[in-house]
Amino acid sequence: MSHKHPRILLISSSGQVGWELQRTLAPLGEVVATGRNRGAKRVVDLASPDTLVQAFNEVRPALVVNAAAYTAVDRAESEGDVAEAVNAVAPGIIGELATRWGAAVIHYSTDYVFDGALDRPYREDDKTGPVGLYGKTKLQGEQALLDSAADALIFRTAWVYGQHGDNFFKTMRRLFAERDELRVVDDQIGSPTWSRMIAEATAQVVSQLKVEPAQFGEKRGIYHLTAAGQTSWFGFAQAILENSESDCCLLPIPSTDYPTPAARPAWSVLDNRKLSDSFGLALPDWRCSLLQCMAEA
Repeated sequence: MSHKHPRILLISSSGQVGWELQRTLAPLGEVVATGRNRGAKRVVDLASPDTLVQAFNEVRPALVVNAAAYTAVDRAESEGDVAEAVNAVAPGIIGELATRWGAAVIHYSTDYVFDGALDRPYREDDKTGPVGLYGKTKLQGEQALLDSAADALIFRTAWVYGQHGDNFFKTMRRLFAERDELRVVDDQIGSPTWSRMIAEATAQVVSQLKVEPAQFGEKRGIYHLTAAGQTSWFGFAQAILENSESDCCLLPIPSTDYPTPAARPAWSVLDNRKLSDSFGLALPDWRCSLLQCMAEA
């Protein structure tokens, strides 16, 4: 990078990935972290565009890393307006502001932009077709950011878990301590991805790019970023249980036995080869990351 301490505006430092990004991005520049709540040192609420404008004006970043999203998949079906403001509209505004300030952008998206009907890992150029409102708004956000002409990288990830925020991993750990028996869906397949791995991969990519002034060039665009390997939610729960001190009995069930307001893709495996080819990153198997994460619990 051309400048020793470029300013990095980190939007949402309290979520799963954002919390980890504070540490991994620190060696690469001056990280200015924001939160949505009034208690945060600097408030950025993606549903309120004026807070974004204010943050850009104050920070004048060389790089913006947007780790904020409306991720309540089921609630999105009934809170479409909020999901749209945060996931679909805000990324376009970030892109426009970044273009104005000459800043680069890193943004995170999701496996939910696909319908889950494929029989092989999804590539970046495969046809999208979200089955729920959450996926639809995230796909619209990708397009809005790319349309803004900002120097942007979009990382699609999936099944994110970690020690911070709300996620499947933490829910299972809690339920294993509370229940004797647990039923978990066994017909949805994906790649559990540790939030720290996402943050570390992001930092490695940033370290390879020129972000001041932003010159991503041919690297601009969408990349898939998940752990290697695949399993079902039941398989993920089993791996967590095997490394827990619990006698809970796990039972596999089909999705039809656990109806939810939002439909979910049955197949969420993403192909990471483009990321590997472009930046030389070999992402670890999901089981390795899980063991690492659990060792720190």
